[in-house]
Amino acid sequence: MLYKGCVCVLFFFFFCSTESGKMADFIGIDQAFNMEDYKFLFKVVLIGNAGVGKTCLVRRFTQGLFPPGQGATIGVDFMIKTVEIDGEKIKLQIWDTAGQERFRSITQSYYRSAHALILVYDISSQPTFDCLPDWLREIEQYASCKVLRVLVGNKTDREDRELPTHVGEEFAHRHNMYFIETSAKEADNVEKLFIEIAKELTQLVRSGHFDKDSKVGDLSPQDVSNVTLPPTREPRSEFACCSRWISSSTT
Repeated sequence: MLYKGCVCVLFFFFFCSTESGKMADFIGIDQAFNMEDYKFLFKVVLIGNAGVGKTCLVRRFTQGLFPPGQGATIGVDFMIKTVEIDGEKIKLQIWDTAGQERFRSITQSYYRSAHALILVYDISSQPTFDCLPDWLREIEQYASCKVLRVLVGNKTDREDRELPTHVGEEFAHRHNMYFIETSAKEADNVEKLFIEIAKELTQLVRSGHFDKDSKVGDLSPQDVSNVTLPPTREPRSEFACCSRWISSSTT
């Protein structure tokens, strides 16, 4: 179930301000939402121009469906899905942000506590790629210095491709990002995208890249290991090069 616009934002504040023990009966996003059955909780935020398919990627991954005629996101949508990495349950808190300029002041506030930022463009739309530097400036300004950054070229099912794969790869390499191409419509590489993010974040936690804390707000019980990020930016030096996950030809 998706929470649209202001309803979603209000839900988020209610979620964060309510005792975690009382939330299990309220949240219907996971089929078996148990506050104590996961090892790590990661916040993943999708950003990019309107119409690039952010919502479709989220719904394909969390619900296994492609919504035909999907309208523009208003504000922020929020979903949760649990995945298993190396025998441990990892909970992904996925935030789908609006791409329109008028919502930018709202969506920017979600960058700060993100563990991973997914920057999406449409491989059949040159203008969505041309706006990537603007989105990167926002990341540099508002996100943590240790956030995992992933570039996604979506809509590989389209026959009117304007941007070759190597263009996205080169941009990701220049800006120290992971790269993958996807099709939310055909479900190509969508699961791979989020699973790889969960794997990478889990490895980063275990390597000491992030700070561990007993709690993050009221999102989890004290006996669960969670991750917190530094509030201000520092020079990026942790990732020496771009790691390319897969191309559009691999599923």
